[in-house]
Amino acid sequence: MGFVVVELGGETARLGAKGRRSTRNMAALFGGSATEQSLHHFVSDSTWDWVPVRRSLARHITRLHPPLAYVVRPMVIPKTGENSVGVDRQFVSELGQLVNAQQAVGVWSANERISVPLNWRLHLSPSWLNDRVRRRQASIPDDLGDRTLGDWAVEAAVETASHWGLPQRPVVLDARHMDLASTIAAFRAAGVPFLARMNGAVQLTVTDPALQGRTPEVQQAGQIMTAARDRMRPAPLPGRDLVGERPMRLTTKLRVRPSPAVRQLAGPGELALLGVAENRRQGEVELWLTDLTETRLPTLMRLSRLVRRADHDFRETTDRLGIRDFTGRSYAGWHRHVTLASAAHAVSVLEAEEREPRGKGRRHRS
Repeated sequence: MGFVVVELGGETARLGAKGRRSTRNMAALFGGSATEQSLHHFVSDSTWDWVPVRRSLARHITRLHPPLAYVVRPMVIPKTGENSVGVDRQFVSELGQLVNAQQAVGVWSANERISVPLNWRLHLSPSWLNDRVRRRQASIPDDLGDRTLGDWAVEAAVETASHWGLPQRPVVLDARHMDLASTIAAFRAAGVPFLARMNGAVQLTVTDPALQGRTPEVQQAGQIMTAARDRMRPAPLPGRDLVGERPMRLTTKLRVRPSPAVRQLAGPGELALLGVAENRRQGEVELWLTDLTETRLPTLMRLSRLVRRADHDFRETTDRLGIRDFTGRSYAGWHRHVTLASAAHAVSVLEAEEREPRGKGRRHRS
């Protein structure tokens, strides 16, 4: 059994709905069909604006738990039918397969103790945007155009990190399936620092004195890191990870510039290429690109690990609270649902902290 918290008129009701946290299941606790209609109206058909609610939640959470970064995390919502807004048969990069699902992206406030979802975007494919009947039935705004999931991720991250009056922090995201040049350009234009995981095929120019002359002027990031593998050093981090083990990784940081093709859009200036590996000689190397060139390597490592914090808290809290259980057709209803689920997540983790004995930290730490 999980809980959803709804606050109306200053009174808080804790809903212990079994199974899916659908409108019907939650309303069944409080009187059946009449309550179901009221709750459905509050989520799907009312006029309250979710953006101010998210902004207020973000300011409250970041004041209580100052973030180290804002983490961008995708959310896949499998569906069996075709009527839920945004659902489509589409290839999901994270799963590596075709699924019938909605795809969304969330922006999380994260530090090593806690992460909370703050902002959301729902991806709509051309089959929704170009169909007048589906647009009308789902009440999709007229000005909503065709955007990639990566575009929505960057827009939501910039809005959260730059426009809501929150503490200035970098954005951490997995950009392996995104247009890296346009992503860098958007963050630079907004003045938002970033740490982006990237794939090894991205073209970069090495400017680091330690490797200059050892690599061609323009080379793939994976090849650059292979040449620098002997420079990797152990990087112990304070604290414990989510499975209780003290983390130890091999890392290195190199100064680079984008290739001329990327530079045309992303602009000039040095960046840093971060490599993270389990073993100096073999195994996959995580590649991260950042404009935090003066930031020390241990700090960059801590930032990269916040993705795991958000993944863990999504599994253990957000998903259990029913964030993927919205069953309506309305675009606005979906946004109100995930906003209320985000608030429920915040209440849940804050209450968990209050119940802990003094002097003890959270049970799961990054």
